[in-house]
Amino acid sequence: MARNTIVTPNPVVLEGFQAVMQPGKFGGYNLRAIADQSIVDQLDKERPELLKWAESKLSNPKRGLLKLEPWEEVAEGKYILKFNWNDQNKPGVVDTEGTPIVDTDTPIYSGSSVKLAFYQSPYVLQDKVTYGTKLKLQGIQVVSLATKAGVDIGDSIEEIAGVFGTTKGYKTNEPTVVAASVEDNIDF
Repeated sequence: MARNTIVTPNPVVLEGFQAVMQPGKFGGYNLRAIADQSIVDQLDKERPELLKWAESKLSNPKRGLLKLEPWEEVAEGKYILKFNWNDQNKPGVVDTEGTPIVDTDTPIYSGSSVKLAFYQSPYVLQDKVTYGTKLKLQGIQVVSLATKAGVDIGDSIEEIAGVFGTTKGYKTNEPTVVAASVEDNIDF
């Protein structure tokens, strides 16, 4: 069974509680990222072979308890990938130039953009009944940081514009002012 490392070709956005540089309140580390259908297709393709290996290790395969995938669909074609680790198997964390990030106070929180290198691995719990697959994170490249104070996305205004894309609304060259109605200001 060969290990197939998956590298996200484009940055993915972190979602929810993150404990990347420091352990969470229960002692472990975790990362949740939103990925697209193409990543999950790769995971779905290799999962049956991995589960077959895990089933061969069960005490009674007919009584095996298969756990759900370590990803969950949250919107059409969008999935949350779930990673957990401890101090013994921390992934490497680097910036966009490949420089290791060692400052444990670096705010890698929900909304940050990262690239991930990971693989899917089978497991069987000690009860020899429960089995499944888990995602093992090998490395994280931080592309942009999101903090409560704002988003550090890089070096230029073009990069900032690229983060948001376009949407209907305010335009610097063509402001559209809409008068507020009197009823909007009435408190009851």
